[in-house]
Amino acid sequence: MLSSMLVANKSSGRIICRQLSVFRPRLSDQKLNTNGQTETNSKDVFTWTDFFQLRKHERRINLGSSVVTALLTSNASWAYLSTMEIDPMQTIMGFDPLVVVSAGLLASGAFGYLLGPIFGTTIFKMRQKSNLADYNKKTKEFLKHVIENRVDSSSQSFSNPVPDYYGEKIGSVGEYRQWLRDCHAFRRKAREFL
Repeated sequence: MLSSMLVANKSSGRIICRQLSVFRPRLSDQKLNTNGQTETNSKDVFTWTDFFQLRKHERRINLGSSVVTALLTSNASWAYLSTMEIDPMQTIMGFDPLVVVSAGLLASGAFGYLLGPIFGTTIFKMRQKSNLADYNKKTKEFLKHVIENRVDSSSQSFSNPVPDYYGEKIGSVGEYRQWLRDCHAFRRKAREFL
């Protein structure tokens, strides 16, 4: 799990908070250096920090490819629309021809922007072949944690908005822990005010 876990000790009746070792390398992956401190073999372990860095890298590639494809489709539609003969005295479906041409340009740009992540994901997969299996595994695990811990959005209000329902803004381990605290606060407020 990505957060700490509470374990009840039945014999003593105490609750113990134990940090799970998902974010830390396993003991078998650690070795002692000359100063007695543990050193991790980082090339063999795909950590959560690596996952969030790759996730941020994938988003940047997708955004860049979206901008490029939006420009390409807008230019292609401009090349087509600029050669059309339009009579300014006649309307197209009841609208001014300039409005229709402008709307066509905007629609083609929006369509190109939506096509961008298809190419961006392909580029990302080609560049990260060595880490792709670990990245996909961590993505599934991360999404499973988000689904398990997210709040019920039916109890949201203007003063109590839902904290990032899909976990898209989570970019680090610290942000994930903050998201868990925000979800807990949302649940507490929803119980108190309902």
